[in-house]
Formats: sequence, structure tokens, C-alpha cells
Amino acid sequence: MELSERQAEIMARARADGRVVVDDLAAEFRVTTQTIRRDLNQMSDGGLLTRIHGGAVPATSISNLDYAERRAVALEEKRAIGRRAAAMIPNGCSLIINIGTTTEQVALALRDRRDLFVVTNNINVVNILSGTPAKEIILAGGAVRQSDGAVVGDDAVDFIRKFRVDFAIIGASALDEDGSIMDFDVREVAVARAIAHNARRTILVCDHFKFERSAPVRICELAEIDDIVTDRPPPRAFLEACEQAGVNVVIADDTVDETVDE
Repeated sequence: MELSERQAEIMARARADGRVVVDDLAAEFRVTTQTIRRDLNQMSDGGLLTRIHGGAVPATSISNLDYAERRAVALEEKRAIGRRAAAMIPNGCSLIINIGTTTEQVALALRDRRDLFVVTNNINVVNILSGTPAKEIILAGGAVRQSDGAVVGDDAVDFIRKFRVDFAIIGASALDEDGSIMDFDVREVAVARAIAHNARRTILVCDHFKFERSAPVRICELAEIDDIVTDRPPPRAFLEACEQAGVNVVIADDTVDETVDE
């Protein structure tokens, strides 16, 4: 669809921030909320946005955002999540880190840790951790998805199955209120499942925008997750599902204690 100048600005904001809010846009553009709702409805009809309560998010139920765009969405929140999740990982343990912009923030927060045995299907994680203190880093074999440095497919799944680690760090593209953990790429999902199944404790890291998105492929159910680290309290229905499944929900903030060696 052909966008007006205001609609183009709204689209750019939605891609950068992960969502837009009607009241904020009305104040910024000095128009009525009805005008903004009309813009959002037109863009939703054109397949560019998906309406949510009070605003809209990029229409990404079928295909995911470009990896560079995903890195920019909720960056500070992802950094806080990365630090909080890293605080749950002691020195001297083994872990698998999956592909994802939030899992990469966990890797960044682990750079100063010692005696870690790290398996990953994420070339970016290898680059982040290479040259840091006393870590053994193992990259899964398989086809490389050049758009984001992910190693995916059957070869990667078979490789992951060779290990039994203390922790798994995984991400997701969307979280349903019923507790389903969702993503877009069937090949990526197969690797994520193998990672979760071959760890003693699985930590899901995700920002709050994932509760406002949808994706078509199921990774796993909540019962297969031990901890969820996010930046805001999840919706009530999701919290209730976590409680029923015995999943620990951790809200990240800037007051993170350093982990204690075990």
C-alpha cells in the first residue's frame, strides 16, 4: 500500500520499537486518536501492522523481522534480561546457547565468566565469547543461515543430541497466553527442541513484546521450561499457566547480583 508521510513515520517507529501506541502517536503528530486509529486500521488492512489493544505491532505472524531490526527492538530490555539470566549461570558449568538476539545478550553478560563449556548453534555467540577467559566453545555443525548466523537443520539437531549440559538458554519469537512457546522457522525450532531436551535446566529469555506477537511453529510447552526471564510481568493468563507448570518467572531489572560459584 502507498503510505502517507505520517503512516511511513508510524511504520518506522513500529519496526524500531516493536509496537506503537495510539495515545502516544496522537500526541506526537498533534492529531486526534481517531485519526491515528484510522491510520493503523488502513496499515493493518494493507498487511503492514497487526492491531493490538491500544496500538499496533509489525505484522510478523508469518515471517520474522530482519535480524538487524530484531537486534534494535527493545535493546535495553534485552540487555537487562541478558544480565539477569547470566546471573543464574555459575562458573564451571556447561551450557548450550541457542540462536537469538536476546540469547546473544546472555552471551555478552557471560564474557567474564570462567571455566564454562559452551555449545552453540549461533556463530554470533562464538564471536562474542572468543578470546574471553577460560571457556571451551563448540559450534554445532550444519547448514548456516546467512541472514543471522544460525546453524540449523538435521545435522545441527544430531550434533546437539551428543551433549547433556547443565543449562540451556533459548529464545522464542512469540508466547501464547496458553503457555505455548512459538517460532517461525521449522528448522530452527527443531534445534531449539533438541537444546531444551538435552539440558538439565532450560531458561527461556524473552522481552515483553513476545507476548504481543504470534508465530506459526510450536517449540515446546511450558512444562519443558524451568525458568523464564523477561523484562515485565507477563499477562495474567500466562502467569497462571506458568504457576500450573511449575515455571519460575524472573523479572529482569538493573539490580542484578553476581552469581556465586558452585
